[in-house]
Amino acid sequence: MNMEGNSYNQQTVVTPIKGDHSMSSRITLHTLQSAPEAARPFLENAQKNSGFIPNLLGVLANAPAALETYVTVSALNGKAELSLAEREVVQLVAATVHGCDFCVAGHTAVALNKAKLPQEVVDALRARGELPDARYETLAAFAREVIATRGNVSEATYQAFRTAGFSEGNALEVILGVSLATLCNFANVFAQTPLNDELGKYRWQPSA
Repeated sequence: MNMEGNSYNQQTVVTPIKGDHSMSSRITLHTLQSAPEAARPFLENAQKNSGFIPNLLGVLANAPAALETYVTVSALNGKAELSLAEREVVQLVAATVHGCDFCVAGHTAVALNKAKLPQEVVDALRARGELPDARYETLAAFAREVIATRGNVSEATYQAFRTAGFSEGNALEVILGVSLATLCNFANVFAQTPLNDELGKYRWQPSA
């Protein structure tokens, strides 16, 4: 899935492999019992912290190095000077641009319940519309252009970002956030990761 004209354009139908994933993903959706040994500590930690294992982690468990990268970069992203709310703006921009319904749902939950972003800001992010907050809109515009230009952001967009009070370091932190989002967005779109029931109320679908 992709908001930009569905550019993933899957011309070959891939039959999901058989495994412990009754919710139907393209690749095995691992549980604590089925996951490779190297992946299990990360799944156990997620279960302990969240009360459930997000299906993204069950997918990434197929490649323990990918799972460890996701967990490690998530922790590093959490050390950024950007606030949690600002980091969630970046994550929702990336997830909607990349058409990752799983990540939009997951980050909607974080944005509303932990980052305490206003509902109208989250709604605008999910709709890829203009945000009703000038600072968040400037941040979102910068993040969108980072993705669209692969980092070749215009001087005008960058200066607007700086004028809004963001630093040079913050610009790189946006790129860090996009790099994290790219791993989970692309993995979910590739794997056709089903949404956990716990995230069902935040379900999102890209517009046609």
